[in-house]
Amino acid sequence: MQKQYTGYYRQIGAKIKYYRERKGISQLKLAELAGISRTHMSNLEAPHMDKAVSLETLMNIADVLEVPLRDFFDFEQ
Repeated sequence: MQKQYTGYYRQIGAKIKYYRERKGISQLKLAELAGISRTHMSNLEAPHMDKAVSLETLMNIADVLEVPLRDFFDFEQ
């Protein structure tokens, strides 16, 4: 992982959490539906974690949350 992308990873994680909570589902449920572990989901959403997410995983999460994939890439500078 490159440190220059840390802010982007954190913003993606925050958006996953925002859309998950807006949909009213738990981390466990989203993880199950997206085909990843709850621990991985927790790591993606944690504000202090610098965990990169694969495009395939993010596409699965976006599908479950019914959010256009592009919405995860609208970054604040």
